[in-house]
Amino acid sequence: MSRGFVKEDDLEHAGTDVPERPVSAHPNYVTANGYALLQAESQKLDLARRALEANKDAPSGQEQLAIINRDLRYISARLESALITKPDAASNQVLFGATVTVEDENGDNLTYEIVGEDEADIKANKVSWTSPLAKALIGHKIGENVVWVRPVGNATLEIIKISY
Repeated sequence: MSRGFVKEDDLEHAGTDVPERPVSAHPNYVTANGYALLQAESQKLDLARRALEANKDAPSGQEQLAIINRDLRYISARLESALITKPDAASNQVLFGATVTVEDENGDNLTYEIVGEDEADIKANKVSWTSPLAKALIGHKIGENVVWVRPVGNATLEIIKISY
């Protein structure tokens, strides 16, 4: 193809079109810790953006800058829509922000914290309030059995402890 058919603008921006991160349609409930994590991430991204702006002429710098700017837009939108939720610590039922210990069918105790979507991290046993596990637990009390609907088969869990 002849260079006559290629716009210079197209070459300059090749590889910098980064798709936006999808924003959940659910209310953006966050714990106070989750909000602080979003703020820290925003500051970290802002520092990285400033560092890259000095080197934005390099093709890899442009792509990294596009990714950082996209992530900053996402984090800003999440901070703006955040609904910081602090449950009633005296509640005797599972609510958003609760740390719940359950016993599974094998007698194993498992502990999960119900958090906002952006704070969820299964490796840290933090599950989103929109997850099937959290939906099964929310609204129930100590001693109650709940059914956790999973693709690999349903599991029955008994709620043993709730803390905030």
